[in-house]
Amino acid sequence: MKKFTLLFALLLTLGMLLAACGGGADEEDTTNEDNTGGDDATEEAGDFSAAMVTDIGGVDDKSFNQSAWEGLTAWGEENGLSKGNGIDYAQSNDKADYVPNLTRLVRDEYDLIFGIGFELKEDLQTIADQYEDTNFALVDDTVDAPNAVSILFKEHQGSFLVGVAAAHKTKTNKLGFVGGVDSPLINKFESGFIAGAKSVNPDIEIEIEYAESFGDAAKGKSIASYMYDSGVDVIYHASGGTGNGVFNQAKDIKQNDPDREIWVIGVDRDQHEEGAIGDHNVTLTSMVKRVDIAVQDVTNFAMNGEFPGGETLEFGLEEDGISVATTNSEAMTEEIINEVQQWEEKIRNGEIDVPQTREETEAFVDAL
Repeated sequence: MKKFTLLFALLLTLGMLLAACGGGADEEDTTNEDNTGGDDATEEAGDFSAAMVTDIGGVDDKSFNQSAWEGLTAWGEENGLSKGNGIDYAQSNDKADYVPNLTRLVRDEYDLIFGIGFELKEDLQTIADQYEDTNFALVDDTVDAPNAVSILFKEHQGSFLVGVAAAHKTKTNKLGFVGGVDSPLINKFESGFIAGAKSVNPDIEIEIEYAESFGDAAKGKSIASYMYDSGVDVIYHASGGTGNGVFNQAKDIKQNDPDREIWVIGVDRDQHEEGAIGDHNVTLTSMVKRVDIAVQDVTNFAMNGEFPGGETLEFGLEEDGISVATTNSEAMTEEIINEVQQWEEKIRNGEIDVPQTREETEAFVDAL
């Protein structure tokens, strides 16, 4: 009996030693350079997951929603996650989709859920109040909840700078602005653009039209057709998927008349690719709004237990959240880039306070 007890004790001790050695080997392997980055990243992310609800423009709008999804995808890749495996999006084709989409992602137990666009404000506020254990983030408007963060951008600053570029590029002294929904947010784009262009040339004419949709490419094409026919040679759009129609119209004109100089200014992400037509490109520049970076930053905050719930984060020129694309080097000449940089410095040092509303813009222009 004593021999059996001694043998059992020895076997038990040996088993514990083997288990301990096995655990040590596993820990060492997780930092081994031969392992895949995905495995390491998954260890870092743990069980944390994040998702987003698009606005009506959709995740492939080549603008605002797409930039947000690119940011979430980049975060996922850094942490060994992919669509349906730690990150996801719910596409909204109508405003009525917002609540069901938000609710579904909550029930799927995502730790952080983004609402992409100001039109989700009311519904995200309601859902955030109902599900206090889930963290939320609203892009482009404010939400009042301890479990939600508001993400804003200084779009008027970047719009001012592309207005400067447009004023230096136009040969007809007629510019156009195509907005999505007439709202305080899109008015910031409009206001900055007018202020920037008229700071260069107070006599410049600017046509303003709103499609009242972020997903109506046909309406965008129709508005652009009218503007270009009336002598406008540079159009700045802040209209999400509607802006695809602006690009399509410009490319149609360029294809039929390669010598005609007409341009589109993109928005939210560098839309240089959208302007490609044969050997030409109708994208002058883009007002780049780093929604992708904001999404990555906030997701990392949440994953690391530093979620800024109840706060408002704002990204502008100083935070590198706003910039002007110079991809089309033939169109954005060195002279134009230098002019844009000079005006940017005036904004950064406080010499220029860029207007954000129509009332502020009127006063700004009157003072020129």
